[in-house]
Amino acid sequence: MNSRMTRPAAAEPPKVVGSSPDYKRFFLIVLWLVAALGLGALYPLLARSGALLNADWQAPYWLFGLVLVPPLLWRTTYGADRRSARLRLGSLSPFDGGPRGVRARLVDLPGVLRSAGVLFCLIALARPVSLLRPAVSEEEGIDLVVALDLSGSMQAVMENLPEELERYVGDLPSGMLPTRLDAAKAVLRDFIGRRKSDRIGVVVFGKAAYVVAPPTLDYQLLDTLVGHMELALIDPNGTAIGDALGTAVARLRRSSAKSKAIVLLTDGDNKGGQVSPEYAAHLANLVGAQIFPIQIGEGETAKVLAGKTLFGQPRYETVAYPTNPALLKKLAELTGGNMHVAADAESLRRSLHEVLDQLEKTEFEAAHASYEDLFRYAALPGIVLIALEALLAASILRRFP
Repeated sequence: MNSRMTRPAAAEPPKVVGSSPDYKRFFLIVLWLVAALGLGALYPLLARSGALLNADWQAPYWLFGLVLVPPLLWRTTYGADRRSARLRLGSLSPFDGGPRGVRARLVDLPGVLRSAGVLFCLIALARPVSLLRPAVSEEEGIDLVVALDLSGSMQAVMENLPEELERYVGDLPSGMLPTRLDAAKAVLRDFIGRRKSDRIGVVVFGKAAYVVAPPTLDYQLLDTLVGHMELALIDPNGTAIGDALGTAVARLRRSSAKSKAIVLLTDGDNKGGQVSPEYAAHLANLVGAQIFPIQIGEGETAKVLAGKTLFGQPRYETVAYPTNPALLKKLAELTGGNMHVAADAESLRRSLHEVLDQLEKTEFEAAHASYEDLFRYAALPGIVLIALEALLAASILRRFP
């Protein structure tokens, strides 16, 4: 008898799942991914296909996150096979209830759904926005240019500002009173906010005249521009009424409206400029525009801020600010308009609306365009796919361990 004991044959090393390529599984993963992407894209393509193809991305940096989708897909499919076991079993009987047949072939479906859902969510975070097709409607309106005086005399005080206009002025320091410019801006912004189909332009003038905006229906832009008007924006050492009217006429020369009007908001006499007011009125007649002067303030004097007292309160004094109502009345008569005198902010607002009541409106086609946020068309499929993945992974396709 041989004293040496026969050693048992060495056991074969266990096979590692995934050690050899599984082309059938890879084909199924690709098939499920294409199906999940197609299912998720079905809703946005049917709802807003053309808009999505021409969308403008508001946060395109989120699209860089798409490079994380392939690693996520691998981690939730092949990578899930390499997880270490968390439970040691003395018997294999618990595996008798594990997935078999068709369910075993669907084991990668939750990971594919999660990857596709994350892809759609990243697209939603990139904020696709589409410009809607302009809607054309029949409107009635006039073409109007407002010439706003920004000369130094507009720093004079103007009282009786209506409460509903105070929000346009803002919070003034204690004891400070609104100026003529504050009141004119507040009335003009309120006037713009009430318009629906009147094309409005704005010209400002001091020593020279400048176009702020040509006649437009973009009231939001006009409100913003008027709100930023200050005396320091242009040279206030002058009141070039003629230049302002000439610039306003130039903005209306190509208008086809039945009623073309120039509203002149000023508190002084013509000083400086290259064009005389009378010649500017002649130019207005050539283009069929009427001039409606509105004199801000009345009398030859006005209160202006002269500094502060020892206690820090504003101190006002009376200063001579001569006006020329005869010139303003002449400009109105030469062009068929009317002159108004606004002693306070309330009468200024009333005068502006009276101007519109005298003008004949023109029928025209107005195109209104708006923007549509398309993120929901990508977010909804993404949320549905992730929810479906969670439901399957927690029920019939649950992995063990």
